[in-house]
Amino acid sequence: MHTLMKRVERFLVSEDGPTAVEYAVMLALILVACITIVKSLGTSVSGTFNSVNSTLGGGS
Repeated sequence: MHTLMKRVERFLVSEDGPTAVEYAVMLALILVACITIVKSLGTSVSGTFNSVNSTLGGGS
């Protein structure tokens, strides 16, 4: 029982868990931002290519 209490105390005092969670949250936010930017950029580039294609007479 004494070793269980020591382990629980060590777990509560340790800062490794919260630090790992903070890094995971930051990574998730960065990934969401990157995906949003790439998707927006892809839509913009696609629109530009379609505009150039129709201007050059390549559209049917």
